Amino acid sequence: MSVDAESTARPVRTAAAPGVSRLRRGNLAVLVLVVLEYGIGMYVNLYVTVPKADHGGSLGRAVSNGPAALSLHAVVGLLLGLGALGVLVQAIMTRHWGVVALSAVGLFALAFASVTGISFTSNGDSSASMAMSVMTGAALLCYAANLYVLRPGGRSLPGG
Repeated sequence: MSVDAESTARPVRTAAAPGVSRLRRGNLAVLVLVVLEYGIGMYVNLYVTVPKADHGGSLGRAVSNGPAALSLHAVVGLLLGLGALGVLVQAIMTRHWGVVALSAVGLFALAFASVTGISFTSNGDSSASMAMSVMTGAALLCYAANLYVLRPGGRSLPGG
């Protein structure tokens, strides 16, 4: 059997497989952290009263002086931000452009949720709470879509 040198068959890309696998695991970790953060945030919103002395305070004050649930929410949020940034960097390194776009939008949504969360802690405004939950939902969608795109044996998005 001879092989035509001008065959249109594409070689299997095995070099990127470890990077994609790492990206998938990192993405799953961020998705789990988003769900955990969402649950803690709902608890804080419904059951925790932020002391008046902490209104208008910084993130550091919320971590060090806030009620335990608020401190936990802030610390998990910081870890989530680092994890989301790590997923974005991994996506860029693997040159999976569809996942890069989704990860960038997810990171932006988490950053915006953080800013509105600090605003909510400062003044208790319901619109800040709504924005925080909508942005968290957007981040959930981005990281869930990433897992779908990165599934083993799955087709990739155009450009990915």
